[in-house]
Amino acid sequence: MLTSCTSGPAGSDVKQDAEATLELWTRTTPGGPGEKGTLALAAAFTEATGYKVKVTAIFDDFETKLQQRAAQRKLPDIVLNDVTQLGAMHSQGLLREIDLSKIKNSGQITPQGLGSGKSLDGKQYGLPYSAQATALLIRKDWREKLKLETPKNWDDFAAMAKAFTTRDPDGDGKKNTYGLAAPLSTKRGYASWYFSNFLWAAGGDFIAESGKGKYKPAMTTDASVEAVQWFRDLGCKDKAIQPGAVTMDTPPTNETFEAGRTGMFAVGPYLLPRFDEALGKDKYEVVPMPKGPKDATVLAEGGSVYLMAGSENRAGQDAFADFAVSAEGQKTGMKGETGFTVQLPVNKTVDISQVRPDPRWRTYDEVYRTSGRYAPSVPNWTAVRQVTAETVNALMADCGLDTGIKLRALDKQLAGILEEQGIAAS
Repeated sequence: MLTSCTSGPAGSDVKQDAEATLELWTRTTPGGPGEKGTLALAAAFTEATGYKVKVTAIFDDFETKLQQRAAQRKLPDIVLNDVTQLGAMHSQGLLREIDLSKIKNSGQITPQGLGSGKSLDGKQYGLPYSAQATALLIRKDWREKLKLETPKNWDDFAAMAKAFTTRDPDGDGKKNTYGLAAPLSTKRGYASWYFSNFLWAAGGDFIAESGKGKYKPAMTTDASVEAVQWFRDLGCKDKAIQPGAVTMDTPPTNETFEAGRTGMFAVGPYLLPRFDEALGKDKYEVVPMPKGPKDATVLAEGGSVYLMAGSENRAGQDAFADFAVSAEGQKTGMKGETGFTVQLPVNKTVDISQVRPDPRWRTYDEVYRTSGRYAPSVPNWTAVRQVTAETVNALMADCGLDTGIKLRALDKQLAGILEEQGIAAS
């Protein structure tokens, strides 16, 4: 793929023009708040540096359109995309290595954020500009009515889930509430995505690094099995997860929480504006995820700045990456109630309270910095996420399945995927 993008290593022989307009693609809905936020960030960058930027928002078929540009040897200069796309984009030769000595603000990036932009060979191919992490939303009015304390560990969590399911927290006299909202469909690997918050808190893993960029399957370790069984019991024994969860992705799951059918939801901060409007700030609260058998590790995600191969304005690329992670760029990206491009800052010098005084955002920020963990930058994390989602989904959909048998079969599938990607431990 690299040779279809450029005629030299990472476009090293492309004639440079520091006056050339930078073409920036962002993976977001055209005309939506994400595009507006990106336009504001680009405008601030131009004002600060003089480099010109043309922003294009694409959501549908983003990867396909990027491949088409690669085939035409005309990639955009900059791509804002999910952090989990690093492995795939790097393995296809679409990215150029980022020289951190030219990114003067790179030393201010959180350690896990900077690490998320490294490929398996340890080189930097992405810089995070926005982060998010999982915290727990709880129906505060339900919790107070049932005189429950905020859950601090998994026992507390399970007890609250059962109470919300059986003790009529909304007071309507009907058995129509459930403890936990959970998107557990196989679509886009949602079941695996959601379950990772519990798997990692137990000390388990989907795949475990064994050194030098090599991995081995890890779903049959004691910690992983414990996490699967505990989570499965919430649905199969306690009946504390909303009905139909195994067919739901995030939109219908969001609706169960805002409609008062579920009382807890482990999710990122992006839903706060929506739930504030639908429920009201006084009806729910944001707290850190309760500690699991090992710790409170949760999924960290977000967007990264990718500098594409073959650019004729590498100086402009570097300048944009530097601005995006700078305190000024981060604060610019955080402005607004909905049209922001930065959810949680990745720059350690930025105090989120200065831009968003709402203490719930600080809770999320602290969770990210102390407990957030990114998925590894393997060549194709989507394949790992999808096959693990299918197994988690099956175990939650059919309570009669044998957990051990299914997880052993999953590890065999994972071994094959790792082998295909050339990262299997010998």
